[in-house]
Parts: sequence; C-alpha cells; structure tokens
Amino acid sequence: MSEFGRTLQVRLPPFEREGALGLPAGTPRGIVLFAHGSGSSHGSPRNMFVAEALRKAGLAFLLFDLLTDEEAEDRANVFDISLLASRLNKAATWLETNLPGWPMPLGYFGASTGAAAALVGAAARRDVLAVVSRGGRPDLAGDALGSVKAATLLIVGGDDADVLALNRTASRQMRCERRVAVVPGATHLFEEPGTLEQVVELARDWFLQHLSPPGA
Repeated sequence: MSEFGRTLQVRLPPFEREGALGLPAGTPRGIVLFAHGSGSSHGSPRNMFVAEALRKAGLAFLLFDLLTDEEAEDRANVFDISLLASRLNKAATWLETNLPGWPMPLGYFGASTGAAAALVGAAARRDVLAVVSRGGRPDLAGDALGSVKAATLLIVGGDDADVLALNRTASRQMRCERRVAVVPGATHLFEEPGTLEQVVELARDWFLQHLSPPGA
C-alpha cells in the first residue's frame, strides 16, 4: 500500500457499471461518493483530482458511472435526476456489504447535473451527512431541496454568472446547514490556474468537518 492508500477497480450491479474505490492508507474517516455531470465519466480528471485530495486527507472515495454507455446515449437519461439519484443511493447500499469497516460517515460530491442527483439522493437517504456541489445545478433537484438534511456546500465559479444565480436561489429553498462558496475568476469547469485547487480545499474542509466524529 502506498503512502496515500490504494485504488480498486469495481463493478457495481445490476448493470456492472465500472468504478474506482479509493482507500486511504489508514482507517477511513468517511467515504465520499461522486456523481459526475452530463458528458463525463468516472474517469473525469477534475473529479479524480478532487478524489485523490480527499484520500490524502484520510477519506475513502467511490467514483463510478451512473449510466451504462447505452443509457448515456439517450440525453433524456442524462437529465433524469431521479434515475441518477437512485443509482447513487444503490451504490451506497452496495458499500454496506462490500466495504470493510462499514458503516462509516457518508458524503456525496456532485458536479453539474450530478449535483442535483446528489441532493435528491441525500434527501432520500438520511445517512448522508454532507454534500458538496462543484459547478452544479442544484435547481434541478426541485422540491427535494427542502428535504435535504445533509450539510451542503455549493461551490460556484465567480465568472459562472448564470449558474451562480441558480445556486443562490436553490440555497434559499434549503432548510439544512448550507453555504454558497464563490471561487473568484473561475468559470464553469474551473479550468483557470489555481481555481480547482480552491475547490479541493473547500470540499476537503467541508467533508472533514461534517464527516469526522467530534474530536477527531
């Protein structure tokens, strides 16, 4: 095992969707499931960058594809938030019998449409303690926003004006602990130098605060 742990390639039933289960070197302080957005996959370099930073901080992660290749070809599926949320929650259920050390604190990280799936999933599964959205579309979660209990961090680029407005409106509809964090000078994909690093810091600190036991 390396200094930061190891990554296992996994297949999640029932459609044998591919995924990567990352484990830190020591006992995980929690696990974060990733829900990527439209046009992306579990191999997204941006999500992998965030996931590796979380592992270095002592958190496990699960990156996987919410849809099969055939399903992803239908754009209606890409925006079927209920379907995506159910797949995310089924992956969490899979962990209950396949992850050594379960139960452990559970968090969701969503990007773009995956953020809405993470919020809808968290509203239905009350053991999700924290949600982080990167450039997400929480507005697509609809009425589920008011039912989310997990502490939620909405990270948005300062130059992503339309999405920032949607996030602020969604935040006002939520009743849980939440925060809108604006990364100055960043656009939707956080491609500007140093902006993705700021996402990492915000997400890492949020998950460590809300997934770690008191006094950890």
